[in-house]
Amino acid sequence: MKNVWQLQEAKNQLSTVVRNALAHGDQTITLHGKPVVRLTAIKEPKPRSRKPQQKLSEFFSVLRGANLDLQRIKDYPRDLGL
Repeated sequence: MKNVWQLQEAKNQLSTVVRNALAHGDQTITLHGKPVVRLTAIKEPKPRSRKPQQKLSEFFSVLRGANLDLQRIKDYPRDLGL
């Protein structure tokens, strides 16, 4: 198993470098014989944090009885962006 790649070789065989990173761990890419990049596989992506789904009516229920004035002012025409 190879884990050190010259830059040109890594470019030509990128899918192999990625597969090796997934199967065997970090892969090192060299430039002029010196290590410059390490390719590391993400084995377990972090789960997205999501809030529990809520009904729209429940979301707005806090406004019930708030006595809001929701009238649209018609003095100015809408900007149609033309």
